[in-house]
Amino acid sequence: MTGFVSKIMSFLAGKPAGTPAAESAESREAYKDVTLVAKPMRDGNQFRIAGHIEKQEGEVRMVRHFIRADVFSSEKEAVEFTLRKARQIVDQHGPSLFADGAPEARV
Repeated sequence: MTGFVSKIMSFLAGKPAGTPAAESAESREAYKDVTLVAKPMRDGNQFRIAGHIEKQEGEVRMVRHFIRADVFSSEKEAVEFTLRKARQIVDQHGPSLFADGAPEARV
């Protein structure tokens, strides 16, 4: 129900729900052999965990995008938890995260 209300409020405010926060800058972190990028998405007055994981293999740059249901009231907190979630994804998937060699995918 909260998601529905936030979408209505976003619509009334003229901002589409689930869009990247326009005023936010990317937050990047090197972790193991990848780069973690936090780009929380605005969802009403909150921020949803969203980002991607990048890996450079020679000339090929591979990216794995992720969005999670967790929302936070502050963008700073959402960035912190997005980077934490990205580290967890890398640790859980290990080398299989980029094993398919696809340039882009979702995890």
